[in-house]
Amino acid sequence: MKRYSAFAIAREAFRQHKGWERAWANPEPKKAYDVVIIGAGGHGLATAYYLGKNFGITNVAIIEKGWLGGGNTGRNTTIIRSNYLQDPSAAIYEKARSLYEGLSQDLNYNIMFSPRGVLMLAQTEHEVRGYKRTAQANSLQGVTTEFINAQQVKKICPIMNIDGPRYPVLGGLWQARGGTARHDAVAWGYARACSDMGMHILQKTEVTGVTQEGGNVTGVETSRGHIGCNKLGIVVAGHSSVVADMAGFRLPLESVPLQALVSEPIKPCMDIVVMANTVHGYMSQSDKGEMVIGGGTDSFNGYHQRGSFHHLEETVRALIETFPMIARLKMLRHWGGIVDVTGDRSPILSKTPLGGCFINSGWGTGGFKAIPGSGWGFAELMAKGHSPLTAEFGLDRFREGRFIDESVAAGVAH
Repeated sequence: MKRYSAFAIAREAFRQHKGWERAWANPEPKKAYDVVIIGAGGHGLATAYYLGKNFGITNVAIIEKGWLGGGNTGRNTTIIRSNYLQDPSAAIYEKARSLYEGLSQDLNYNIMFSPRGVLMLAQTEHEVRGYKRTAQANSLQGVTTEFINAQQVKKICPIMNIDGPRYPVLGGLWQARGGTARHDAVAWGYARACSDMGMHILQKTEVTGVTQEGGNVTGVETSRGHIGCNKLGIVVAGHSSVVADMAGFRLPLESVPLQALVSEPIKPCMDIVVMANTVHGYMSQSDKGEMVIGGGTDSFNGYHQRGSFHHLEETVRALIETFPMIARLKMLRHWGGIVDVTGDRSPILSKTPLGGCFINSGWGTGGFKAIPGSGWGFAELMAKGHSPLTAEFGLDRFREGRFIDESVAAGVAH
């Protein structure tokens, strides 16, 4: 694989750009691999990458029923933060955030990481107490955050109305090293690196069954035939319970639509990410000038990649009170994704009742920010059978009552 560089760009400019290689190969599947990962989104590709980089396991196939990054990886609002309350959550999200900082250099691919800062608004006295508590917990966890007052909020984000009649701003939890990244680029960068290691990315290949013998996984049935494996990783956000059913076990989660939208592009007016959890709304401005807006999950289960209009309307109506200027904007695009949500609003990274089969799911609406940390920990779990990053996120916690409750601290399960 040729390295991307300023010199390479200049060289190809003189060649009419005829010397660029394919970013990743499009191979025919082999009969068997050491590891098969179902799902070529960010988490699946990151898992494969760290299996190769950290453990030298490169006989790997990443299977995707659609196109690479076409699921939730390409349908989110790209927020990156690690200011979670519970220790296991803060550890894996902070690992991800720290990896994001150097990911462009690591992958030799510009993921457009922007550490612009993330501000979570406190608009009730309950939120003020909760965020002060989180700031103290983050201090003990080694995560740099601070609680700031309303005047400091206004200084950081001048376009904000802090005196709204229903939703006044009383303060906020500020993480200066949070931010955003380009979601597609994250998937493409990992895919390019995996392909360079010799891994096979099999797009347009749907898994239709999981084969097993003597309580251990032996492979998967696909639309392109049977593919054998010694270890299987299920990383299919939105359809985890469907694939788990093929493997013969159930998951304690539900799948629900999550929607987002972008406005028409405007001049730069907001250089941070703002989350308003009281109204289930969050907003940032993209590099193209669009206001990127998202909210909470819909109130019903489903597998459709679009949202409900009344939920969208309520999110925008509440945000307009805090950001009056967006009332004049037109909506440019609207889309949805499918998220898996657990009872404690924390993910599942675990062995399963089927030997050699591992599950990575239940990230709710917070999956994008965790991609590097999730891949790092899940790869270690698959390679060694244990990882400190994933130890508390096992399936057995639901049976034993060891919940990692982020339903309030995470804010809209985000």
